[in-house]
Amino acid sequence: MLAIAGSDSGGGAGIQADLKTMLALGVHGMSVITAVTAQNSLGVHGIWQLPVEAVAAQFSAVVDDIGVDAVKVGMLGAKDVVAEVTRLLGTLDPAIPVVVDPVAVSKHGNTLLADDALDALRTELLPRATIITPNLDEARALTGLPVTDLEGMREAAARLFDFGPAWVLIKGGHLGSDRCTDLLTNGPDEITLTATRAENRHTHGTGCTLASAIASYLALGRTVPDAVRAAKLYVTGAITAGFALGAGIGPVDHGWKR
Repeated sequence: MLAIAGSDSGGGAGIQADLKTMLALGVHGMSVITAVTAQNSLGVHGIWQLPVEAVAAQFSAVVDDIGVDAVKVGMLGAKDVVAEVTRLLGTLDPAIPVVVDPVAVSKHGNTLLADDALDALRTELLPRATIITPNLDEARALTGLPVTDLEGMREAAARLFDFGPAWVLIKGGHLGSDRCTDLLTNGPDEITLTATRAENRHTHGTGCTLASAIASYLALGRTVPDAVRAAKLYVTGAITAGFALGAGIGPVDHGWKR
């Protein structure tokens, strides 16, 4: 499985979380790094975007020799990288599933997507997505709609379908209740997935981990609903087992099943 995302030097999110998730779920992980971040438990202290030529070279090296069964797309950062990743995905068999985690803001509130890249994400990348996995803030940024409850999640999902993804998973973890409810829909069908909120502040990398878990299960041949259900169980366990690391928000435990 191939992850296209930024690097987190603290090891909790980004490519590092993707590779840990893939290993935990029995999938061989490969990577295309789009940006390098100086990051720790307290926040993002610097971002260096890789040139599109480096992104394309990594992608071609992996795909031309090894091949790919599923792709997870995370932090892209810049408009030209969004455009290049979209072009690269267009060279793959359309049957290969693509999970898009539209990363815009870090756990600590740091901006990870340029303003001019947001529209490119909507109009260029989302039509290639098998499933997109925005949290409430990302759904709001993509649609312009306030998302404060389950009905708002439904309205945002309907708007997101206008951009062309096959499935939408809106994550409800930021709603603030004692239950975390996510909404999965392909338009006509709707599934809600609910888990008890873990009393644990160490949740760094949750979104990356969930998207990578979905892509891993898709690579293993599961349907989208089955992949999402299994991924939610995995990430719920990882959040519950999250641990303190540094002085701020620690990571989820990707190896909690060991």
